[in-house]
Amino acid sequence: MDWAAWLTLAILAGMVGTLILTNLAADAVFLGAVTLLMVSGILTPKEAFAGFGNEGMITVGVLCIVAVALEETGGIHWLVQNVLRRPRSLRHALWRTMAPTAIFSAFLNNTPQVAMMIPAINGWAKKFDLPASKLLLPMNYATVLGGTCALIGTSTNLVVASMLIGEDIHLSLFSIAPVGIPVAIVGIGFLLLFTDRLLPDRRPAISHMADPREYSVEMLVESNGPLVGQSIEQAGLRHLPGLYLAEIDRRGQILAAVSPREPLQAGDRLLFVGMVDSVVELQKIRGLTPATQQIFKLEGPRSGRSLVEAVVSGSGPLAGSSIRDVGFRTRYNAVVIAVARSGERLDQKVGDIELERGDTLLLEARPNFFEEHRNSRDFLLVRRIEDSSPPRHEHARRAVLIMLGMILSVSFGLFSMLEAALLAAGLMIASGCVGGDTARRSIDWPTLIVIGASFGLSAALEKTGAARAVTDALMGFTGTDPTGNLIMIYAVTVLLTNIITNNAAAALMFPFAVSTAHQLDVSLLPFGMAILMGASAAYATPMGYQTNLMVMGPGGYRFIDYVRLGVPLTLITSVVTLILIPRIWSF
Repeated sequence: MDWAAWLTLAILAGMVGTLILTNLAADAVFLGAVTLLMVSGILTPKEAFAGFGNEGMITVGVLCIVAVALEETGGIHWLVQNVLRRPRSLRHALWRTMAPTAIFSAFLNNTPQVAMMIPAINGWAKKFDLPASKLLLPMNYATVLGGTCALIGTSTNLVVASMLIGEDIHLSLFSIAPVGIPVAIVGIGFLLLFTDRLLPDRRPAISHMADPREYSVEMLVESNGPLVGQSIEQAGLRHLPGLYLAEIDRRGQILAAVSPREPLQAGDRLLFVGMVDSVVELQKIRGLTPATQQIFKLEGPRSGRSLVEAVVSGSGPLAGSSIRDVGFRTRYNAVVIAVARSGERLDQKVGDIELERGDTLLLEARPNFFEEHRNSRDFLLVRRIEDSSPPRHEHARRAVLIMLGMILSVSFGLFSMLEAALLAAGLMIASGCVGGDTARRSIDWPTLIVIGASFGLSAALEKTGAARAVTDALMGFTGTDPTGNLIMIYAVTVLLTNIITNNAAAALMFPFAVSTAHQLDVSLLPFGMAILMGASAAYATPMGYQTNLMVMGPGGYRFIDYVRLGVPLTLITSVVTLILIPRIWSF
């Protein structure tokens, strides 16, 4: 190897060490490594940043818009209610997330699946007080495991299959199932048993602390909504984190200490007590609306509003007056949803509450409320609550159909993933499922920077010959034993796929497999299957697979988390793979 190859490996080692030993943001570390490769002359600017025009990176960015549209319309809530449902434990929650994603990923593209599941699992975890960091990475691994069960499961499968065709070997849709299915079963079993021990809870410390602002908020069961006839338990209203159902007002009759089996009736007024974040989630449940009729008198659709917290000052007209008497909606073009007062429970209807200095009001208001009143003498403090716009439930079915159309069009080869994602995102915006501003804000730029920079790193490893030199060195230990060569080809493929992209690892290793099979005068098929399975075993690093990077930010993961869970997963699935391949496809 020349100096360029050695320097590339040194920069790569330094990047990995920085990710493991520090808390620096992954996008900054990746971008720093690519910058060093460029200023040292190893990569030209075009080569260094070619990944930022890569189809895969753009696809991930566009899929952010599709995912936020599902969230904005309440489609994610539908998914949680009908697919994930209520978990009995963390292990049961893992099963509920991994089993369906593994099955679907055998036939559907992994990237849109993960993009769709990230907000669903985040919301689900929050609702049932589960650590999302213990669910997102295992869900991602399940999609990778499921993708090895059918030929169309991943693009890597198709890459290897196309190269085998060139050697006059043809694979059918389920040719890889005899090894893929057992590996998926063993991998998911391992994740069920050991995820809780190996992955830390990455929830911020503040989420475990009590919120001093405890609101009392009344919600109305819509007469034509989906909650009518459901029990409290079935409606998902029993074990809400940081929120509890205090009582039901049913046509003047107060039902206290409500049984979880109590069926909801049209027009029920439900009194909840809890923290602001939980109240925001409550607002997103289809079939519930704030009990105050004032929200329907505000201008514009509810989906264009958001929640705001405002603290009452002593110098304005609010202190000493009731909300109704002061004409709050007319004066401020906002509606009071709930009032918090130093932990004191307020039993009156919202309109009858006489305000005091220091009361915190939870308001539903137009977006310009914050700008207009943040310096008003009527309020001591005004705070906008992020992601609090009520869902566009009337568009939920439309959003789900667009998403399904996107997935099916790719599965049947009508469009590429990028084309289908662009069409779906455009339809989401054009049909009113998501606003243009929200769509722009939804794009996860740190993740895109990491993905784009990873292509630059791969280019440097290939351009300098570092990847091939490492491969040659490792392949020199095996001699003429077919099984030993199979193990080495598989091991090197796994190593490469965790450093460079899985498709690049497969393409780099295939010529070695052909040469080895010819020299030993044995069948190429076992070696091809080893490359196919090894190139998908990208569990040990975030840059090994595109979806690994997608869950990194939402899960709050660090590089070491992938090592903790991914390395043992790689080892156990590798043992199963290497035992089965020679027995299913003989040399």
